Amino acid sequence: MESKVSEGGLNVTLTIRLLMHGKEVGSIIGKKGETVKKMREESGARINISEGNCPERIVTITGPTDAIFKAFAMIAYKFEEDITNSMSNSTATSKPPVTLRLVVPASQCGSLIGKGGSKIKEIRESTGAQVQVAGDMLPNSTERAVTISGTPDAIIQCVKQICVVMLESPPKGATIPYRPKPASTPVIFAGGQAYTIQGQYAIPHPDQLTKLHQLAMQQTPFTPLGQTTPAFPGLDASPPASTHELTIPNDLIGCIIGRQGTKINEIRQMSGAQIKIANATEGSSERQITITGTPANISLAQYLINASSADPDPHGRNTFPA
Repeated sequence: MESKVSEGGLNVTLTIRLLMHGKEVGSIIGKKGETVKKMREESGARINISEGNCPERIVTITGPTDAIFKAFAMIAYKFEEDITNSMSNSTATSKPPVTLRLVVPASQCGSLIGKGGSKIKEIRESTGAQVQVAGDMLPNSTERAVTISGTPDAIIQCVKQICVVMLESPPKGATIPYRPKPASTPVIFAGGQAYTIQGQYAIPHPDQLTKLHQLAMQQTPFTPLGQTTPAFPGLDASPPASTHELTIPNDLIGCIIGRQGTKINEIRQMSGAQIKIANATEGSSERQITITGTPANISLAQYLINASSADPDPHGRNTFPA
């Protein structure tokens, strides 16, 4: 089977799509894009990485089959190197396998699984790699994730066999490609409408947040955009200001304050609430946070504080542009 691919390899151009987490993408791009540049030059494949502020990104590899296999080999060995490096700092004794996630049109997954699972079993046995085809399609698409894990060599052999199947069984009908959704971007509210920050722009946000905000605002008068808004809407003369207290574990407080206070200032700015964080008390594993403002300001501040503590992203993925 392999010889068949390599014989026709120079004439056949294939496109393989991979789904990766931000950390994996960072590893492939490398410092100043040096790693991906080297991969492109040495493999001869086109490697494109989807744009966007997303926790997941799509990496598209296009080229003759032999170029694709070279690119896959380089990615698999790079991931193994990352695992080895992370092992040196941990106490784990067993080395986890390299894992790649392919995105395959659902219409080709039947051929990949084979009658009664015969094809996927054959691929597993002949390559030594673990292969799993997701039962459900990826959101808003007609594609499924195919997860391959094992040693880099097993993964390369496995990708070769998957390519053979994909060449022999082209997709049927139109394929709606999977596009990862953006990460939770900051949300600001103005004039009863929610906006998300994308780059330097505020984009109207159509989802539930607007409805939530409008519900909250029905109880309190709100100064529309364009009129003079006080620095803290919660301390305006008309809406009654109230105070709410939260206790947050010490180990999460850093995520909420952010580097040099950037995160907490952003939460203050977005929610319009006053937020005070009590000093750490000896022997206590928690810190007190006092939020002052209108009920809407307080609920928005609480939402943003919870979002920050639930997503302790060191890169400040969901922060305002500088």
